[in-house]
Amino acid sequence: MTVNIINQLGELNPQLFRELKGRLIPRNILISVAAALLGQLLLLMSFSSKLPVLDENNANSLANPFCTGSRKEYSSPLCISDNLGGFFINWELWWERVFLWMSLIGIFSLLVVGTYMLIADLSKEEGKGTLNFLRLTPSSSMNILGGKLLGVPILLYLGIALAIPLHLTAAFSADIPAIHIVGFYGVIVASCLFFYSAALLFGLVGNWLGTFQAWLGAGTVLMFLFIMTNAINYSQSLNAPFDWLSLFHPAILLPYLIGGHFLDNPAYNYDGGENGFLNLLWFYLPVGSKGLSISALAIANCGLWSYLMWEGLKRYFHNPHATLLSKRQSYLLTACFNFILLGFAMNPKVEEWKSYPKGVFENWQILMVFNLILFLGLIAALSPHRQAMQDWARYRHQKLSVRKGGIVAELIWGKTSPAVLAVVMNSAIASLIILPWILLWPDNQYKEPALWGLILNMSIIVLYASIVQLMLFMKTPKRAIWAAGTVMGLIILPPIVFAFLSLSSDSSAWLVSGFPWATIENAATSSVLMAIVAESLGLVLLNVQLNRQLRRAGESATKALLYGRSSMAIQ
Repeated sequence: MTVNIINQLGELNPQLFRELKGRLIPRNILISVAAALLGQLLLLMSFSSKLPVLDENNANSLANPFCTGSRKEYSSPLCISDNLGGFFINWELWWERVFLWMSLIGIFSLLVVGTYMLIADLSKEEGKGTLNFLRLTPSSSMNILGGKLLGVPILLYLGIALAIPLHLTAAFSADIPAIHIVGFYGVIVASCLFFYSAALLFGLVGNWLGTFQAWLGAGTVLMFLFIMTNAINYSQSLNAPFDWLSLFHPAILLPYLIGGHFLDNPAYNYDGGENGFLNLLWFYLPVGSKGLSISALAIANCGLWSYLMWEGLKRYFHNPHATLLSKRQSYLLTACFNFILLGFAMNPKVEEWKSYPKGVFENWQILMVFNLILFLGLIAALSPHRQAMQDWARYRHQKLSVRKGGIVAELIWGKTSPAVLAVVMNSAIASLIILPWILLWPDNQYKEPALWGLILNMSIIVLYASIVQLMLFMKTPKRAIWAAGTVMGLIILPPIVFAFLSLSSDSSAWLVSGFPWATIENAATSSVLMAIVAESLGLVLLNVQLNRQLRRAGESATKALLYGRSSMAIQ
């Protein structure tokens, strides 16, 4: 029976069968089981040691967080003797703390260790050369990468599965409703899918980092979880785009399950209190009012971004020389990104709009920061390299003959065409989503600066895209590194230079940097227009040069010989 199941699994997903066969050996299983059971035992022993112990010297004044007596402010409850040599214990609170720490340890283990294992496995496959062999197999990318996602962390899954009985026991003993536990598990699964998909994508794209790649990926996830855990615990919802990041961390549900700030001393918050995200709104919808509603939003959010990443994985796995995203996919990604963040950026309290109208302007500035990060990623994901552009330049006339719309349609939708116009389209999509919100602001003082800021933000992003595309057309073997270094230099160096020259954020010089929104509020209209003209001039010069090089690359060898020069396409 077992042999038949294994054989059927091997036929259904050979990659999963390969991963399970290589990892589910007796020694590994024994280590995983021992680590899981020993960890649970140590956790229970740790919490048992925190229970009060009878001492004749302070029997009447002993205080402990898990006791049930009255307590003064900033002190633990007094312990009441049960006349049987012990004390009355608040076991519901005790089990609640066990549930909390098991949840946090499980979340960090699943996301950090699982991310490391997936990236390390892909890096190992790349080093051995077996990854290219997998690309040549008839199996689909979904089949291969799905097998890795399920099979590589199988020992981690086993250890977590062994902890579920104690975790459920702690939850039910703490009187946590079963429906909330199901929602919590659903968010954990969705979050794992998102981070594991990101790990697979990073493992394929960043394989040039070697053994450092897995540590970098796992370290980034660990830092994110640590920062967001503290942010969720100690802060209320900001009604700002930053709230979106919390949806990727399953710990956002813990305050709803146990009440209060979950990392504080339990003696101070057991009576409950306002959850940090109770007032969270998204497009005026009170998604933070109930644990189930925020669970649904978190699952939908992780599901959406996991789907978009799998679109990139399917495209990139079998053709590593292709761009990470198609232009059509990038338009969907930009629209979803800005639509979701705009829901958190909208200030939900009308009275705050009047008492502090700059709040929406500050949310707009935060939105511009997120968009800058998004577009830097899009530029890297959409820009084709030298050989792809050479092939496109030489054979584009054949593509234009079959595509309606001519050269413009080819630049907007083409797979290997230069990405500059596609970046323009993405910037336009982002601006069109944000524009109605700006026009609805009740205070006209900040409308005009925000509108000018949208234009400057769009022009600087397209300028970066033009620089990257031109540098990727160079003959230098490390042109991708040169392009990335140049753009990062253009973003990082101006603030350093401005600080060295003692130029404050009110200086108009910031208008031509990567952060024009930092000074747009106090900038004169003439300075803004000069910055737009300067950036437009740079765009024209860069794209004229790019067009000239593409035209030369598209020349036939015969024409190049007739004009007495070697064609770029043959070099």
